[in-house]
Formats: sequence, structure tokens, C-alpha cells
Amino acid sequence: MKGGKSKNEPKRSDAKLAVNKKGGAATKGGKKPAKGKAAKDPNKPKRPASAFFVFMEEFRKQFNKENPDNKAVSAVGKAAGAKWKSMSDAEKAPFVAKAEKRKVEYEKNMKAYNKRQAEGTNAAEEEESEKSVSEVHDEDEGDEEGSDEDDDDDDDE
Repeated sequence: MKGGKSKNEPKRSDAKLAVNKKGGAATKGGKKPAKGKAAKDPNKPKRPASAFFVFMEEFRKQFNKENPDNKAVSAVGKAAGAKWKSMSDAEKAPFVAKAEKRKVEYEKNMKAYNKRQAEGTNAAEEEESEKSVSEVHDEDEGDEEGSDEDDDDDDDE
């Protein structure tokens, strides 16, 4: 029996280690990007919604009007999914068209974004340098006012 227990005990500790590893993954949403991944650019265009999510935008409004007491997000999603599956291609067509329109606009925005990125570091540095110059001038003006205040403090002592 002892031999059987010793074989099971390492498995249990391995399972505990696996749980601890999962616990460590929970901190993944921290401020620092994961190793090997670049930080996300806030200026990058967001991907467009699929046809289903375009449908969901309208369905959610309608569902909430019909069911004002419902607070569960899952109920809305389940009802929308069931309705989407039951819809014909002709009924889905307006949502597919809107999704395609958004996709074309997204691709246009991405081309512009990629073009800015290619040119980009110079343009971003120029903007920062102009901004920093104005901030430096503002700080110089603030220092002059601050020095008067410092003189007043010396007079009080």
C-alpha cells in the first residue's frame, strides 16, 4: 500500500503545482506586456464587428425593450444566437452588408495607420519635440513665478 500511496502523492503535488501555475497566469492582465509581445498601440484601428455582432447591436436593444426585467447578459446572448441560427440568408443580408462596409472602412484605416507607422517614428518624434519645446517654455514661465513665491517665503521667515 505504501508504494501505491507514494505514486499517488507526487501526482497530487503535480496537480497542486498546475493550479499554482494557473494562478500565476491570472496576473497576465498586468500593465507590462508578456515577454516577446509588443505593447498594444492605442492609435491602432479596432477590428470591425462581424455580421453577428452587427445583428447583436440591434437585437440587444429590441430584447431589452421586450424584457426590461432581464438583467442576465447570457440570456440576451442565448436568445440572439438562437434567432441568428433560425434566420435565413436573406434576413441576415443587411447585417452582412453592414459588416462588409465596416470591414472596408477598417482596411482603409489600417492602410493609413500602417503608412503612418512606416513614416511614423519621425512624425511621432517631431510632434513630441514640438510639444516638449512648448512645455519647456511653459515650465520656464512657471519657474519665474515660482521664484517670486520663494522670495516671499524667505521674507516671512
